[in-house]
Amino acid sequence: MKKRDFLKTAGAGAAAVAATAVNAPYVKAQTKTPIKWRLQTYAGGPLAEHVIKPSIDSFNKIANGEMVIELYTADQLVPTGELFRAMQKGTIDAVQSDDDSIAAPVDISVFGGYFPFATRYSLDVPVLFNQYGLREIWEEAYGEVEGVTWLSAGAWDPCHFNTVEPIRSLADLKGKRVFTFPTAGKFLSRFGVVPVTLPWEDIEVAVQTGELDGIAWSGITEDYTVGWADVTNYFLTNNISGAWCGSYFANSNSWNSLPAHLQELFRVCMDSSHYYRQHWYWGGEAHLRTKGTKLKLTSIPDNEWEKVEEEAKKFWDEIAKTSPRAAKVIAIFKEYAAVMAKAGRPYRYA
Repeated sequence: MKKRDFLKTAGAGAAAVAATAVNAPYVKAQTKTPIKWRLQTYAGGPLAEHVIKPSIDSFNKIANGEMVIELYTADQLVPTGELFRAMQKGTIDAVQSDDDSIAAPVDISVFGGYFPFATRYSLDVPVLFNQYGLREIWEEAYGEVEGVTWLSAGAWDPCHFNTVEPIRSLADLKGKRVFTFPTAGKFLSRFGVVPVTLPWEDIEVAVQTGELDGIAWSGITEDYTVGWADVTNYFLTNNISGAWCGSYFANSNSWNSLPAHLQELFRVCMDSSHYYRQHWYWGGEAHLRTKGTKLKLTSIPDNEWEKVEEEAKKFWDEIAKTSPRAAKVIAIFKEYAAVMAKAGRPYRYA
């Protein structure tokens, strides 16, 4: 081949390749199959819309297809009392609940949910975990359990009674069949309350049929949000706890298999959830006490309610004897209560 013919042929070939490259359609590179988690919360549908769904929606959006968390509400996949075991087995990947309700097999599970008078305000929970050592104790306790990783704790609403009949004295509590948390029920039984355990979705109907006389599971915000204010008539302003303590947990294999950036994203979204609840409950409790039209407020006099607080001190000491780690938690509660009392207003008013 002559040199000139070769150059002509080469030039034509290069032009053809260039034209093909310019005109070729764009083909998107294959992406990996997204990681999928199933997370079940303790909360029913209307409540989950506030206590977890916003943060999970944010996670899925920011994860940008790398990971998707499917959210399930109370008892949708497994009963609440079986959540821990289901998570251990990998049936579900993560849980949002209190330690008490899911029967976590640790000696500090009793402190999840509403431990009587451990907190007065919702901010007490993050302070106790992040400044008084509860985080390290929870990590230690769950570090001894195979298959489950404890991730984070946060605060919810205070524990009040909403009832069909008014409660104006301790005597009015006697014989009342009340839906509540395990430890809270154990404590309240000292005053004649009959604790009842039912699936979350059955509570409203159980009040309507007379199976329940009331509920000690929440503050007034939840009463209105989930429909309990529609089937009860009264709200007791006295409470046995200023904030519910709930946590996020994950199956250890599911958690450890996540890349570091997705673990960090989940931590940030948990914090977002904790923050949302702080203002949603705090504002809602005051607004509905003052402007809500469905529940009439009642109160037990302070001098009579002091008997409940004194009984709580005995309860604390009894729990402290159950294990060295439980004793350590009680010691922290006592230290914290003393600091808050000494600090005075606005930390404590009495």
